[in-house]
Amino acid sequence: MNAVSIVIGSICILMIAYRLYGTFMAAKVMKLNDATPTPAHELNDGKDYVPTNKWVTFGHHFAAIAAAGPLVGPILAAQFGYLPGLLWLLIGAVLGGAVHDVVVLFASMRKKGKSLSEVAKDELGPVAGFCTGLAMLFIITITMAGLSMVVLHALENNPWGTFAVGITIPIAMGVGIVYKKTGNLKVTSTIGFILLMAGVFMGPQIQETALGDWLTLDTKVLAIILPIYAFFAAALPVWLLLAPRDYLSSFMKIGVFIALIIGVFIINPSIEFPAFTKFIDGGGPILAGPVWPFISITIACGAISGFHAFVGSGTTPKMLDKWSDIKVVGFGGMLVECLVAIMALIAATALHPADYFAINSTPEVFKTLGMDVVNLPELSREIGLDLEGRTGGAVTLAVGMTYIFTGIPWFAKLSAYFFQFVVMFEAVFILTAIDAGTRVSRYLIQDFFGEFYKPLKKTDWLPGSIIASALACFMWGYLLYSGDIGSIWALFGVSNQMMASIGLIIGGTVILKVADKRRYMLTCLVPLAYLFVTVNYAGYWMVKNVYLNPDNPGYNMLNAVLSVIMLILGVIIMVAAIKKWLEMWNSPSRQLEDARSA
Repeated sequence: MNAVSIVIGSICILMIAYRLYGTFMAAKVMKLNDATPTPAHELNDGKDYVPTNKWVTFGHHFAAIAAAGPLVGPILAAQFGYLPGLLWLLIGAVLGGAVHDVVVLFASMRKKGKSLSEVAKDELGPVAGFCTGLAMLFIITITMAGLSMVVLHALENNPWGTFAVGITIPIAMGVGIVYKKTGNLKVTSTIGFILLMAGVFMGPQIQETALGDWLTLDTKVLAIILPIYAFFAAALPVWLLLAPRDYLSSFMKIGVFIALIIGVFIINPSIEFPAFTKFIDGGGPILAGPVWPFISITIACGAISGFHAFVGSGTTPKMLDKWSDIKVVGFGGMLVECLVAIMALIAATALHPADYFAINSTPEVFKTLGMDVVNLPELSREIGLDLEGRTGGAVTLAVGMTYIFTGIPWFAKLSAYFFQFVVMFEAVFILTAIDAGTRVSRYLIQDFFGEFYKPLKKTDWLPGSIIASALACFMWGYLLYSGDIGSIWALFGVSNQMMASIGLIIGGTVILKVADKRRYMLTCLVPLAYLFVTVNYAGYWMVKNVYLNPDNPGYNMLNAVLSVIMLILGVIIMVAAIKKWLEMWNSPSRQLEDARSA
């Protein structure tokens, strides 16, 4: 198998899916109508509700949803071989992720851009709404702290990366101000992109300077700086920092992967991995569980991810200029993210399996696999870094992309430069999800605690925005600074996909209410049935075999309790939804609509 075949086949499948299934979802299932004003126009306050060009919104949305998931998940799942991850990415994204993202966007916009917990309360009742809100606060806090930890390790004692990431903030604010005053998107985008690239390539020049010494920061300092930045991203008007920064960062994200696609077409690397490895039945050095359900838990973003529900019912529905933009932003954004994840999978599986396992396993575990490294010693020498035992996926992506890029004769001597650039690129990729996620967390806090103090629900109330933003940053910032998140990060895979199930439950409820034909609800029920069974089995497997197993290194009673709580919340929401579906299904008005559409 060669990489070009996978890339061409995947792009064709995703383009056909967008053209046919995306259009079907927009025109038939959701019946999008541009004659109706969107919440961005109805509630335009110049701060949170701002009608925005669809490509700027696409840039923000894509930058927010495409964090560590599509980069790291497919790399870790390569343990099972290249085929399970590839199939899950394509099938999951088209039938699950893209549908999930558009129905969540649609459901939120129908409720004036409210968060998913508020939509759940309106559609399924107060109990389901409370459980949804609690689950969302739990997941978003873990997500922000976990993603920030990845950034910490990428920027720790790395002045080049810190400078390149930090310079995007004033550049983005300048672009936001100029665009608001002139309305000229092409000129401001061009200038912003040029400045962004200049900042990236200036990075190596400042490493040995006083500025470089000042930017050489340890993790404790960075753990304070990141929440402070996120506070301003959450509290400032969306047009000033959040949207332009994410929009500009999306250029880098998409640009790097376009370059990777071009590199793949030039050198056409062979896929060194087999379709299936011996670890599909479990017992692997990276993921202990079997290929099912863990392929669908490990690869979330890129296929289907509950984190997208936060963005899809947070910032994005308050920015869409037209209802038809849902197809471009929601469906299209998910499919582009799927392609990013596929390229990450190719970067990992183009490495020799022994080299891959040497990077992603501890030296002690790797010795038990009976494998001998092939290209890793040479790669380590060229990059100038010992690569063995650097687990977590991020280094594997950097090594894999460097391996492909330096296969082009012009770039053969630039291994160290490419490696450092990709590490920095990953940090920028993830940071855009942190700022958007924190703003979404602010909305959730205002909705959730607004039940007890009504003024908090008003997004245009400045004290409420500041208090909620500060509380959001404190919650995940404390976990980040103390390191406590490490004890519960394993919960993220299960809880994230449970959140995706909740998104499909609420989206399916809305589709049943508005669609001309009740069978259109199957667009949500089919992926929901698979995902709900998968996530509950995965949670049960983890509790039984890991969290409550004294002989397992992951033994942790707290993780077991939290897992059970999360699964119970999901079951409560599902029961409330089924009850609501039966009521709607048997209602005379619903049956009359079916008769008219028959």
